[in-house]
Amino acid sequence: MSSPHDFDFLHGEWEVSHRRRADFLDPDSDWVEFPSTSRCLPLFDGAANIDEIDMPYLGAKGLTLRLFDPEREEWSLNWSSSRTGTLFPPVTGRFDGDCGEFCGDDTHDGKDVRVRFLWTGVSPASARWEQAFSVDGGESWLTNWTMEFSRPS
Repeated sequence: MSSPHDFDFLHGEWEVSHRRRADFLDPDSDWVEFPSTSRCLPLFDGAANIDEIDMPYLGAKGLTLRLFDPEREEWSLNWSSSRTGTLFPPVTGRFDGDCGEFCGDDTHDGKDVRVRFLWTGVSPASARWEQAFSVDGGESWLTNWTMEFSRPS
């Protein structure tokens, strides 16, 4: 069952290794790899947090605001890019054990997509985030971005 402390592992400084498809919807697209740094701050006694990720390779920064809804016992994850300064539609979900799954609807390159974020391998020293898109309502998924988080040495 999810709790307001599911994302406590993420608080603090991180080094991040990215791997993402050049074309998010093409299963034959090449993968691009690059590093970044991230910093996450807790809010609302852990029931919210905000992080900023600096991705010089992309010439952009990203921001995620995570909010825990105690009545629904689920999180909303709200992403924004420094390129647009607007919030993307949120993904919502929860942790089941050490795996968090969060889904929502969005568009990419003019196509409706179902979006899924997975958080796995969560520990105080490392974590993995994965993004996948579905163009068939969640029947099949194409992973298009992964991030491996580790603490700075």
